Amino acid sequence: MNDKIFDLTIRRKIILSIILLFAGLFAFRLFKMQILDGSAYNTKSEENSVKTIEVDAPRGVIYDRNFEVLVSNKPAYNLYLTPSQFNSHNAHEIETAIGIDSGYVNSVLNRFEGFSTFIPRKIFNNLNTPAVAWISENVSRISGLELSIEMQRDYSFGVYGSHLFGYIREIDSRTLSSKKNIYSLGDYIGNSGLEKVYEDILRGKKGYNYLITDSKQRIIGRYESGAKDLPPVKGNDLVLTIDKDVQIAAEEYFKDRTGALVAIEPSTGEVLAFVSAPYFSLDELSASAGFSKWTELSRSESKPLFNRATMTNNPPGSTFKMVTAIAGLEEGVITENDKVNCQGGFKFGNRTFKCTHVHGKVNVVTAIEKSCNTFFYRLILKTGLEKWSKYGRMFGFGSKTNIDFSPEIKGIMPDSDYFDGAYGKGKWTSGYLVSLSIGQGDIISSPLQLAKYTSLIAAHGVSKQPHFLKGIIDGDNNFKPAEFDDISVDLSEKTFNLIREGMYKAVNGNGTATNIKDERLQICGKTGTAQNPHGEDHAMFVAFAPKDNPKIAVSVIVENVGYGSTHAAPAAKKVIETYLKKIGFAQPIDLTYVEQATE
Repeated sequence: MNDKIFDLTIRRKIILSIILLFAGLFAFRLFKMQILDGSAYNTKSEENSVKTIEVDAPRGVIYDRNFEVLVSNKPAYNLYLTPSQFNSHNAHEIETAIGIDSGYVNSVLNRFEGFSTFIPRKIFNNLNTPAVAWISENVSRISGLELSIEMQRDYSFGVYGSHLFGYIREIDSRTLSSKKNIYSLGDYIGNSGLEKVYEDILRGKKGYNYLITDSKQRIIGRYESGAKDLPPVKGNDLVLTIDKDVQIAAEEYFKDRTGALVAIEPSTGEVLAFVSAPYFSLDELSASAGFSKWTELSRSESKPLFNRATMTNNPPGSTFKMVTAIAGLEEGVITENDKVNCQGGFKFGNRTFKCTHVHGKVNVVTAIEKSCNTFFYRLILKTGLEKWSKYGRMFGFGSKTNIDFSPEIKGIMPDSDYFDGAYGKGKWTSGYLVSLSIGQGDIISSPLQLAKYTSLIAAHGVSKQPHFLKGIIDGDNNFKPAEFDDISVDLSEKTFNLIREGMYKAVNGNGTATNIKDERLQICGKTGTAQNPHGEDHAMFVAFAPKDNPKIAVSVIVENVGYGSTHAAPAAKKVIETYLKKIGFAQPIDLTYVEQATE
């Protein structure tokens, strides 16, 4: 009996000891958590209840050469949706309320399916007032919705610039995967034009706000009263070489036309105007419905997304005759006094190559003035393909201009290696050269290349690489001018003067562009026609003004309309007059053009 009592007492003591031991361990653990490690756990608790909100940085403003605003920013209401909190059954109701196509919400969610469902997706930009009101009323009922006021591009400054500025779009999954350290889901990035080229300068640096949330992720305050918040840093501003008034004048001319215009300041290489038509509204592409708008534009027969200023692959036509003349003069094949008797064409082998008129005896200046094909047919055969091609390459044909813009074509500047590759060695003849002399055949160029070429003639062969960027305004409001390489063409002064005289007479003498003659402008120009096997020929014109100390050089193409003098020359005159008037070199003139279809 006593043994049993003893055993029971021992067991009780053992059990009590175990209980006391565990109680002691628990008390020590509690003491450690609350006293010794209390600070660490308190921080962890705060982290769990703090929500980090990214704040997008406003993109830099884009100015023209006179610091007139071209592109800025404006506040807009944007709609976000967090997939982990959202019931897809509510998608149709949202789409109906904000006026977007059925299925759009789910298409956005599926676009970034591989990313965390806890990261909000941007569903719609720039909501209108009724949509904002509806979302504000229903945000507490429909989980996962969130309204945010953010900065959006503002294109309301009178310039389209659709191919020049380019557009920004929501970053795609492939780009995001390669640039996760810079961008986040839903960020916008320069997708084309200068917005893309200068993305790193324009985009700025994100900010971060830290908010306290409750267990249901509702915001109840700012973490440490906002002391830890990091404000966004606005992107740097761009100052372009573009002149706003000249750009508007060019866009107005091409309002109902198809083609391109590039204007350059000859002495500096600065681009004053840059238009590809048809153009489009960048505002429409900046909205959330921009993807459907982009699809519409991409399917349009007029190809408005195609940049005709840098990517058009047409022959330069008679605007290239100055290169043929330069090659002959510089190689000593002709002098300014040598003449050719033009009887309306030139027979080579079994084929007769036509001229536009019977010009009689013409020298190099008159041949440029009257655009005499016969003179240039004969000249290239005397000069030879390789020498002719050499001077074309000197002016940049067959190579990219390396302008601060993308994309652009190289074009084609044919030589014997080209013909051997294209047709086979020994399978082409001198007859191929005849058409090349007047800018037809296998030669290909862009309006940008023609503008560069014309500006070099205007500047006696000394200029800068064509460029759009004049400088950058940094966060401290300091202007930092941009620097670009010098370019030059080494020709005799005599050759330059003869070429310039021929171009002057083409407009101011008895040439092919007398319909734009005006003594106050002193335009030097050359008409051209790019043959088009698919319809009417393309009208072309290159020009600079004034004759002495030129301030502007222009290249124009108007597609499917015919003669350069009738359709392209007036565009050049309009932008030349706008610019020269602005800088004090011309007075207002009557822009009534004489319809003249000579070439």
